[in-house]
Amino acid sequence: MAIEVSDSAREWIKRKGGVATVRLSPRHGCCGGGADIAVAEARPPDDPACYTGVEFEGLSLYLDPTLVGQGLRVDVAGFLGMGHLFVEGVSPTRS
Repeated sequence: MAIEVSDSAREWIKRKGGVATVRLSPRHGCCGGGADIAVAEARPPDDPACYTGVEFEGLSLYLDPTLVGQGLRVDVAGFLGMGHLFVEGVSPTRS
């Protein structure tokens, strides 16, 4: 598989509609530095044609092509129904 999804994240995504997007999000430092961080959202991307689509155990995942094969893992954190997805692993910087 192009990315690992924990059992708890898989169930959480299914409850939210069964679709998730894993993309790079730019983060900027105060002195001009920056990095792209992998983030996961329980929604389809704005432009699915720009993503690699993966069907996995009842989920539709959309992955930024630069994240495919990067050894990332999607999990969920939170309690009392107030969860959020997060991505573990190394986030590459776009070339």
